[in-house]
Amino acid sequence: MNSLGVDIGASGIKAAPVDLITGKLISERIRIETPFPATPDAVVSVISKLVECFDWKGLVGCGFPGVIKNGVAKTAANLHKSWINVNALELISNSTNCIVKVINDADAAGVAEVKFGRGKNIKGLVLMVTVGTGLGTVLFNDGKLIPNTEFGHLFLKNEIAEHYASDAIRKKDKLSWTDWGKRFNDYLCHLENLLWPELIIIGGGASKKFEKYNDYLNTRTKVVPAQLLNYAGIIGAAVWSGNNQ
Repeated sequence: MNSLGVDIGASGIKAAPVDLITGKLISERIRIETPFPATPDAVVSVISKLVECFDWKGLVGCGFPGVIKNGVAKTAANLHKSWINVNALELISNSTNCIVKVINDADAAGVAEVKFGRGKNIKGLVLMVTVGTGLGTVLFNDGKLIPNTEFGHLFLKNEIAEHYASDAIRKKDKLSWTDWGKRFNDYLCHLENLLWPELIIIGGGASKKFEKYNDYLNTRTKVVPAQLLNYAGIIGAAVWSGNNQ
């Protein structure tokens, strides 16, 4: 059984068909830049184009950068505010003529890592942090998803955490990996003191550079890079669509 996984990001929208048994991409992913402004119609137009590129007729899973409740977007921190209270599931389904499921993008990455990656068979609380334009978080307890956590929006050092320790801030402020690693460590330690997880998994684009900042992390909890790296969002979104039919 296969599904098309779509990862909606602030800078790019990526898609690829996924084998739901193995978690492997069936073909190379395609990436299209996220439109600006990233309004619902503009973003859904890109998703429809990606569906057409793969000539896709089956299941579609979409990872969305915000809280999703019953298919409806409740937040849209890195997309246009007009997304809020839009039924994303209905809009994407109508545009693509496919059976669609929508999930928070960090949750999607976590679903992939728990099924196929570092979080597989881990008992207790597993925390995943996706590092990119913002800071996404996802929690699993004994393998069960606790959806829509937004710990990237906690306050840290008198500001929103993702404005202090995201990869976008590292680039914007031209921080060295040492300086950014120390900031990111502050964030992880703050989460650790609140949650006491068994394992912390780092996903998103920064997972590919783990060796550049790993030495600056001094959490009590073991921290590992996501096994599926930046493909986790696509794979998890696809898996979510297949698990919930």
